[in-house]
Amino acid sequence: MKQTIEYDDKITDKLAEYYTDILNKIGEDPNREGLLKTPERVAKSLQFLTHGYDIDPDALINQAIFNEEYSEMVIVKDIEIYSMCEHHMLPFFGKAHVAYIPNGKIVGLSKIPRVVDAYSRRLQVQERLTIEIRDCIQRTLNPKGVAVVIECAHMCMQMRGVQKQNSTTTSSAFTGLFMKNETTRKEFINLIQAKLH
Repeated sequence: MKQTIEYDDKITDKLAEYYTDILNKIGEDPNREGLLKTPERVAKSLQFLTHGYDIDPDALINQAIFNEEYSEMVIVKDIEIYSMCEHHMLPFFGKAHVAYIPNGKIVGLSKIPRVVDAYSRRLQVQERLTIEIRDCIQRTLNPKGVAVVIECAHMCMQMRGVQKQNSTTTSSAFTGLFMKNETTRKEFINLIQAKLH
């Protein structure tokens, strides 16, 4: 995934107008020195934080599928997640652990974190994010099973509302052998918890 994005000047200008109005509404002075460029910065920040809408996760996977007879579990764990809660537009962040059992096809390993990024750089809820990652890998690779576990801290719970700073949320989604076979699922859980390096 590109680390930089191209900003649409018209969208940036329009969002900056809105943020200038927001600053006024909360009692700030958008003309004071520290805030002069804030509306434009926030407009660009919001575009970056939601640029996953412009990415097709299926296309990411499809450009790096290879025929291979490997049939054991493949895990990419500790994938950093940064997303925005769609209810309060506050960040949630943490890690994703993704596994699949190939069925004659494997994918370039970098594509799995890119799929995670493509879905997380949208307004999200963690539960849907977990399912979207699972379904994308199942749909494109047709493996014998997919497992996704996500662990995140949510600023909407820590900075406001219930204000529980040490709480984390864990969500999981499985298909195929990970759902049907308890031994396979336990192996996945043990491996994502293990410190092997």
